[in-house]
Formats: sequence, structure tokens, C-alpha cells
Amino acid sequence: MSSQIIPVEPFDYVVFGGSGDLAERKLLPALYHRQVEGQFSEPTRIIGASRSALSNEEYRKFADAALKEHLKKGEYDDAEVKKFLARLFYVPVDARSDAGWDQLKKLLDEGKERVRAFYLAVAPGIFGDISQKIHDHKLITKQTRIVVEKPIGRDLASALQLNDTIGKVFKEEQIFRIDHYLGKETVQNLMALRFANALYEPLWNANHIDHVQITVAESVGLEGRAGYYDTAGALRDMVQNHILQLLCLTAMEIPSSMDSEAVRDEKLKVLRALKPIDASNVEQATVRGQYRAGASAGGPVKGYLDELEGGVSNTETFVAIKAEIGNWRWAGVPFYIRTGKRLAGRVSEIVITFKPIPHNIFDQAAGRIVANQLIIRLQPDEGVKQSLMIKDPGPGGMRLRNVSLDMSFASAFNVRNPDAYERLLMDVVRSNQTLFMRRDEVEAAWEWVDPILKGWEATGQQVQGYTAGTWGPSQAIALIERDGRTWHDDI
Repeated sequence: MSSQIIPVEPFDYVVFGGSGDLAERKLLPALYHRQVEGQFSEPTRIIGASRSALSNEEYRKFADAALKEHLKKGEYDDAEVKKFLARLFYVPVDARSDAGWDQLKKLLDEGKERVRAFYLAVAPGIFGDISQKIHDHKLITKQTRIVVEKPIGRDLASALQLNDTIGKVFKEEQIFRIDHYLGKETVQNLMALRFANALYEPLWNANHIDHVQITVAESVGLEGRAGYYDTAGALRDMVQNHILQLLCLTAMEIPSSMDSEAVRDEKLKVLRALKPIDASNVEQATVRGQYRAGASAGGPVKGYLDELEGGVSNTETFVAIKAEIGNWRWAGVPFYIRTGKRLAGRVSEIVITFKPIPHNIFDQAAGRIVANQLIIRLQPDEGVKQSLMIKDPGPGGMRLRNVSLDMSFASAFNVRNPDAYERLLMDVVRSNQTLFMRRDEVEAAWEWVDPILKGWEATGQQVQGYTAGTWGPSQAIALIERDGRTWHDDI
């Protein structure tokens, strides 16, 4: 089976931070793949911009090295790479002065009628500076969009300020707040499973679902991000954006259409329906953890404090939360969410556990009946599993087994599985905001997260140590098991 590729109109993509890590690892390879798939119309250009003093030729060499390092075996095609590099340009600019901006304007004026997208792959502290310079140098056209990476603030107050700063220059429909998790194929399939099939939606409520688990686990540690991470922590870094977005897509009502505003309206309702967690219940509803020395990937690894080079820190590298949604569909259904670094494996998944059958007609010899589960795996192996009870084949009486109907995207479709950035970068060009966060979504998420942060501070809730290479602190196991449930740890 092959997918149909619909070309987008010609565009200029200006990547601020164009010589940085995100551009090297994700953006340039993603744009190369879209060219190879035939999605570009001509003339299309990709323009790197940063303080580094590079020529066009030097930037093309940087991009070529990035493709050689980050493309998979067999994806580097000499003819396609030559064509791709020819569409790359570079302009040295300074976000806090006028240096280089006239040169950028001159280059962009060559394609005034094209879609013009500014991707801010830079620190959030200069989002406002760059936005203002774009405005001051008259670079905004009717076809302009701006893309901003997380974090959008570190609390509600700073998120409001940042949104105000960007909003003074750009209209809301021009602003694309990117969360790469929403570009994953399995996230799209979550909506397809719910809304394109008659099977699940009648069961997608408190009458039939016992609980939901959302896990985003990483086996890596700080990876050189100590400066940022120690001021953020797992709640800000992962829960406020990635995990709450997954929760919204899992729990939202059926939108009237796939129009971006209709979808985002329903996600916003979920965020506003989350029951508050604050100083009165934060110790019962949350667990904070911090990894200690242990083993990962077959070898010993340092603890978090050791990676900070002897620092003292109460920053959480793991968080587990029991969240609840106060509406009719989900009344009484707990959503257990957890995320952390240096865990037992790298996995992102949503597990829907249905309620047990109301009455068992089989005798004890048939074996234990396990509740049905729908497992939506985002990484590393994207796919969907539905667990069912069936009879064990063969004579000898009724023996029941729990088996999975397993659909792996890699094996079910004989196509390359695109990186999430590929879809999102092209959605910006198409001006499709369905998979991007609206301003009120970002702020509603912070309105729920802020009281948790303040609750931790007010109660003095400390991080609990856990050995690197495990599934987190024992208190996280207790969080779910005191409700008679258990974490899904089958990786």
C-alpha cells in the first residue's frame, strides 16, 4: 500500500538557529525527506539564520554532514542531496541587533508571493526579540507563519507574557506552537480508531473503561541538558505539554469535524475539566522521583546529582500523577500518567484498560480472565494492540488465554514511517493548525500544572530516589496499586 503525496505550494522556510542541534538532527533531515517524497513545489528555499558567520557554501556543507549522520542507511541519495543543498541559503543575523536583517529581507523579497515560515529553533528567551525584528524589518506578509518550540513559559505568568509578546506581532492564526508528539503516526491513529470506527466510541466512557495509563519513558539521562533541565524538571518538560496533549486526544469529545478549531475546542474542554491538584491533595495524587546511579544500556550510569557534578538539587527527573476529569464521560475513571529519565526502557504509550466482565461463566480450570486492553504505542515501535481472551486451541476442555491483535505500522504498511517533524513542517506550509497548540490550550495546561508546582513547594514534597534502569520510585508503584491496579510495564 502506498500513500498519496499532495505537493504543497512553494515556500521559504527560515530556520532561526539554523546551525543548531534541532536543525541538524530533525529539521534538515525532515525537509530532505519531504523533497524526496515529491512534496515540494518549485521554487522552494530553506534559509538558515543564526549568529554564526557562515557562507551559503559552508552552510550547505553543514547540512550535507547532518544528512550523512542522521539519515538511515539507504536514504542518502546523491542526486536528491545535490538538489536539496541547492535550495539552501544562509544569512548571519543577530536577534538583539540589526545585523544581518537587511540581507535577510533582500533574500526574502525575491519570493514575496510564496508562503513564508519562520521557525524559531532557539531559546525561548529570544522569541520576543526575533518576533519584533521580523516586524520592524517588514518581513511579515499575508502568507507568513511563525513556528515556536516548547517550552512556552515555565509557569502561567511567563506563558502569558510570552504569548502576549508574540501576539503583538503575529495574529493567532499565524502562530504555530509545535509539539512533535502530536505529529506521530500513532497519535493520528488514535483519532482514526475513535472516530472512523463504530467499534470503540460506544465503549469510550466511564461505563466501560476502568482506567487509562499514559507513559512517556526515557532510558537516557541529561544528555548535556543539565543547565536547562535542572530549572525545569519532568513536570514542566514533559507533562505540561506532551502528556497533557496525549490525555486531551484520548479523552476529548467527538469534534464536529476535523477542522482545526473544532478539534482544539474539544481539547480545551478536557484541560478545563481536569480536577485541581494543589497543596491539599498533591502528596496523595503525585510522586516525584530522581534517579540515582545504576545500569542502563548494558553498562553503569551516573546518578542525576553526579551528572550535575556534585550539585544539590530537588528537581524531579520522574513524576507520576493520578489525574481525574470532572465530566460525565470520565467521572470516576483515573488517568495515571508518568514520565521520567533513566527508566527501564524507552517507550511512549497509552493503555486503555476496560472494565472486567460482569459475570464469569467459566470454571476455575479455564484460567483467569484478564480485562481487555487497548495499547497505543507511540515509540519505539509505533502500532496498536488489542488484547482479547480466547480459547487455547486443542482438545482437553476450555482453557482461556489472553492474546493480542497486533498491528505494527512498519509491517502493516510497506512504506517508510515519516518522522513527526515531517508532517508538522508541511502542516505549517498548508496553514493547518489541527496538530498545534492554541494559545488558550497552553494557558489552560499551565493553569492545571501551576498549582501542582506550588503544592510541592508548600508541602515541601521531596524527590524520591530510584535506581537508574528501573521503573521509578516505589512510591509510584504504590500510587496505582493502592487502587488495585498496576502499571503496564511490558516493553
